[in-house]
Amino acid sequence: MKDKDIKLLLVIVFVSGIFSLIISSVFINSPKNRLTKVEVVEKINAEFKPPDTKYFNKNSIDPTKNIRIGEGENPDPFNGH
Repeated sequence: MKDKDIKLLLVIVFVSGIFSLIISSVFINSPKNRLTKVEVVEKINAEFKPPDTKYFNKNSIDPTKNIRIGEGENPDPFNGH
């Protein structure tokens, strides 16, 4: 490459860099692109509301108890007895 070609290449690189900087600042970095709407989260507090008495009361079924259906335990349930 000749010295003339290198200077021309440097001028082209410089001009294209400036041009791309201007174009990118217009489209990518514009102030309207910086505005974002975000979801607002409610503040967490230490207050605990008691559970609904319709579901949690003294007459409710306790799911932690074992439920036995029938009279006794059969060690051979498929024996035909």
